[in-house]
Amino acid sequence: QVQLVESGGGLVQAGGSLTLSCAVSGGTISSYAMGWFRQAPGNEREFVAAISRRASATEYADSVKGRFTISRDDAENTEYLQMNSLKAADTAVYYCAADSRASWYSGPSPSIGGYDYWGQGTQVTVSS
Repeated sequence: QVQLVESGGGLVQAGGSLTLSCAVSGGTISSYAMGWFRQAPGNEREFVAAISRRASATEYADSVKGRFTISRDDAENTEYLQMNSLKAADTAVYYCAADSRASWYSGPSPSIGGYDYWGQGTQVTVSS
């Protein structure tokens, strides 16, 4: 079965940077559109960023645009989220997600329903 495992979360000061990784096993990441979502305590899971197959297009939530960068390394079966200028409001559990149904020309999706595989999450805590 396809498994996604996030890593790289931790504690960082406001204004700092952190990079998250999502390793895919049981499948080939080049076949998937990929995304990142986050969930803070008491809140719904929300969209953060997404990237199409072949990295031809990206999409970002307004709250992170200009600060976060999503990327993928298909040779390493890994997706990344580089987070810069972190704020206390970025504190959440971050989840990577894969859309196994995406075609090579599909655009990235901000919808939770657009993904069929999810990681277990990694905690990011930003101190103010």
